[in-house]
Amino acid sequence: MTTAPPATSTERLQVQADSDVVRVRQLVRTVAQQARLSLVDQTKLVTAASELARNTLVYGGGGEVEVELVSDGRRSGVRAVFSDHGPGIADLDLALTDGWTSGGGLGLGLSGSRRLVEQFSIDTAPGAGTRVEIATWSR
Repeated sequence: MTTAPPATSTERLQVQADSDVVRVRQLVRTVAQQARLSLVDQTKLVTAASELARNTLVYGGGGEVEVELVSDGRRSGVRAVFSDHGPGIADLDLALTDGWTSGGGLGLGLSGSRRLVEQFSIDTAPGAGTRVEIATWSR
C-alpha cells in the first residue's frame, strides 16, 4: 500500500517590479492564514518573504516565487521558493553574515530571513542565479 503525497496548493507570481513585492506579501499572508499560522508566525513569514522578494528583484534582476500550502498529514504550513537567473552570490557565507550588505540596506535580508522561518535553504553560484526556499509550520 502506498501513501498519498502531502496535500498541496501552489501559486506562482512573477517578481519584476516593486508592486510584485507587495503582491508576494499579500499572497504569503493569505496562505499563512489558510495554514492557520499564529499571527506572530504569519508576521515573521511575511517579513521574510518580503525581504526575499526584494532581493529577487534588486539583486537577481527579477524572477519568480512559488507559494505553497503544504500538509504533512499532522499539520499545515507554508513553503515559498524564490528563484532568479541573476548573477548569483559570490560569497554565500559573507552574504549570510549579520550586518553585511552588498548595497545600501541594513544587512539583515538573508540572515534576518533565515532567523524568521523554521526552514531555510539557499542554492546559488556565481553566474547561476539564486534559489531560496523557506517554510514555516503551524503549531
